Amino acid sequence: MSRNSISSLRGLQILDSRGVPTLSVTVTLANGVGGSASVPSGASTGLHEAVELRDGDPSRFGGKGVLTAIGHVEGEIAGALQGLDPGDQAFVDQVLVDLDGTENKSGLGGNAILGVSMAVARAAAADRDVPLYRYLGGPDANLLPMPCMNVLNGGKHADNSLDFQEFMLVPVGAPSFAEAMRYGSETYHALKAILLERGLSTGVGDEGGFAPDLASNEAACELIVEASRAAGFEPGRDIAIALDPAASSFENNGRYELTGAGGGTFDRAALLALYGQWIDRYPIVSIEDGFAEDDWQGFSEQTRKQGDRIQIVGDDVFVTNPSFIERGIAAGAANAALIKLNQIGTVTEAITAVEMCHRAGWATMVSHRSGETIDDFIADFAVAMGSGQMKSGAPCRGERLAKYNRLLAIERELGGRARFDNPFVKQTGS
Repeated sequence: MSRNSISSLRGLQILDSRGVPTLSVTVTLANGVGGSASVPSGASTGLHEAVELRDGDPSRFGGKGVLTAIGHVEGEIAGALQGLDPGDQAFVDQVLVDLDGTENKSGLGGNAILGVSMAVARAAAADRDVPLYRYLGGPDANLLPMPCMNVLNGGKHADNSLDFQEFMLVPVGAPSFAEAMRYGSETYHALKAILLERGLSTGVGDEGGFAPDLASNEAACELIVEASRAAGFEPGRDIAIALDPAASSFENNGRYELTGAGGGTFDRAALLALYGQWIDRYPIVSIEDGFAEDDWQGFSEQTRKQGDRIQIVGDDVFVTNPSFIERGIAAGAANAALIKLNQIGTVTEAITAVEMCHRAGWATMVSHRSGETIDDFIADFAVAMGSGQMKSGAPCRGERLAKYNRLLAIERELGGRARFDNPFVKQTGS
């Protein structure tokens, strides 16, 4: 065994931001260097995501424990990886995929596999004494992502009247990542003041955004515009809006049923027309999952009719899976993809997904999950991949801010080499 080969793996059951079990994995090399990673979990999940392995014991954590997954980490996975070079991420990840032997990682659990994959990357970076973003992205990795902040929560992320899951503010006019965080924070606090003044709830949802009961979904866009102005920013020029309707959550037999706020049942054409009206009315630059995950026609029609005006992002429809992304590129089903490492299960497969998108001229947005930990891996990953966009919730809650704060540290470390661009120049003209 070489001095920097993988020596041991340990797993630990921890709790995520919702108080639900997840796992942390620590990889130790023969020379004593180590790396750890914690695995997030989603609430609004795609049908084709990598499978989270849960214990299923109703007497413990409602069946959501992850001790079985940890057993795989410390058992067959540890045995298969012992003695391997952590610096060969692609080979290590292929060993994990082959060992699992299933298409959706249900054998060992996508959560077990991802925890190991990320921890191996961290150990290799530590062994080389380089930051994770530089280890994964090389010496030219210097693009900080535009933060897309989910400041109003609905759908499966909150218990309120909003059908749409995320209403995000995007600080498109900021000249640096640090200033983008200032724009976002100041607008977020202005939004809170407006809600308090109107007697609306300022309790927050899973991702740190406020979760008031509003008269309509559209009212959320109006609030972001109002808060932007109250904070001293110009809507469209300084602050834009991104939406994640998560339409699978309100689709029923090909119809889209908005029951919580304003109501109405829409077919594909009517929902597309609704989005068009909102794009005309508000400074919207991006819509993610505007149609259900199996409504490929809806995605393609939206991209054809609105893709020259806004970014069309696929999440549940692609699940960070290169095979689905390849199909989407061929079908013209989007012009961007959301990237969530735990949807696919290994660092290498996520890198492949990003590279495939960028070769096709698509944008990518690296994303957190609703059930998060303080692990900031995705911040380094976004810089490493040059994604240019990342969403990690509102500028609130420690598990969300861990990612944003890590990016602030990376920006300072890069100094004059740091780049920060507005990926929505076409939409904002700035």
